[in-house]
Amino acid sequence: REQFGKKIAQFQVTQHKLADMATKIELARLMTYKAAWNYDQGRIDPKLTSMAKMYAARTAVEVADEAIQLLGGYGYMTEYEVERFYRDAKITEIYEGTKEIQKNTIASALLGKFK
Repeated sequence: REQFGKKIAQFQVTQHKLADMATKIELARLMTYKAAWNYDQGRIDPKLTSMAKMYAARTAVEVADEAIQLLGGYGYMTEYEVERFYRDAKITEIYEGTKEIQKNTIASALLGKFK
C-alpha cells in the first residue's frame, strides 16, 4: 500500500518492522526444530517443548497483528489473507495448552519437577 505518495516498504520504520517480524519467526522456527530434534533423538524435554510452543504461538499472533497494522484497513478485510492469518495464529495460543499451562510446565522444569 502507499502512504504520502510512497510505497510503505520504502519507509525505514516499515523495513525495521519487517526485520523484527522475520527475526521472531526464525527464532520460533529454530526453537521448534530443536524441540522436535530432541524428541526424535529420544530426549523428551517438556521445558523446551513448552517454550517452543508458547514462543511460536505468541510470535504468530504478534507477526499477524503487525501485518494487519502495516496493511491498514486492507489487513482487516476478508478479501485479504492476512486477517485469516491472525485468526489462525490466535488459536495456536489456546489449543494444546494455553500460555499459562506452558508457563506452568516451564516453571516446574526450572524448579526441578522434571528431571
